[in-house]
Amino acid sequence: MINQTQLRQWGRQVIDIEKTALDNLYQYVDSDAFGQACELILQCKGKVIVMGMGKSGHIGNKISATLASTGTPAFFVHPGEASHGDLGALAKNDIILAISNSGESSEILTLLPVIQRMGVPVIAITGKPESNMARLSKLHLCIEVPEEACPLGLAPTSSTTATLVMGDALAVALLQARGFTRDDFALSHPGGSLGRKLLLKVSDVMHHGSDVPQVNSQVCITESLYEISNKGLGMTAVIDDNQQLVGIFTDGDLRRVIDAEVNLRTTPISQVMTPNCITIRADILAAQALQVMDEKSINGLIVVDENQRPIGALNMLDMVKAGVI
Repeated sequence: MINQTQLRQWGRQVIDIEKTALDNLYQYVDSDAFGQACELILQCKGKVIVMGMGKSGHIGNKISATLASTGTPAFFVHPGEASHGDLGALAKNDIILAISNSGESSEILTLLPVIQRMGVPVIAITGKPESNMARLSKLHLCIEVPEEACPLGLAPTSSTTATLVMGDALAVALLQARGFTRDDFALSHPGGSLGRKLLLKVSDVMHHGSDVPQVNSQVCITESLYEISNKGLGMTAVIDDNQQLVGIFTDGDLRRVIDAEVNLRTTPISQVMTPNCITIRADILAAQALQVMDEKSINGLIVVDENQRPIGALNMLDMVKAGVI
């Protein structure tokens, strides 16, 4: 009967073997070929077309997605399908990134004469520097590993991990060379949580117009409570006769007022509000507003213009609804 100790030991062995494989990868990233491959891709006026069969294809799919989302136009083409028409996606300004641990993938080797006839450069990623793919390509990036983590030496494990890391090394080096920014990243991720965090501004999330809770500083506490209840944000801005913000009154302030047994009908809100309250501008990222709320341990914010006049309001629930949290 195999016990859990044995299972954990096998798991650690896999990690140790793959860590060794990644340490071995430094020498290949430090080679001239890596820098030349980056320069070739940076000069490319078309797309990077990634190819690979089997497990190399799965890794290639991920590499192409990483490249595309970090500023290098790329997509994956299955070598088997390429021989039956999909190679038509290839243009003269493109680059091929061909992946095969053995460097002898027949599906890719079959395509090389056509690709070379078009004058499209090929960057091969293989574990065999002497392989046909390495020999026939313009540049070769080696990902040779000391051993696979599979005890049978059959299932691609260390080699696929090394290939994935080499692809990430290319993508991130290119990202930095291009000066790719967080805003650039957000533009290619508009639909997910990353996009919402990087693209949404306070102006996209805040309540505005008649939905902004606000009362004059001279009104009583009771009238302010009506405004808080009607607008449903758990707070109200307090303004002076010039419509400028002078403070805020929240549910938390109300609890303190009740504990102090203050007369709600006769006491002006100006006497119990929080003056000099924290505010934000409409043009900052919603994620930045969330950071302010977290740091200050508050649940709501008043949005002001350059004249300190309230133009919006938001609370933590608005952040949740917008997907910022």
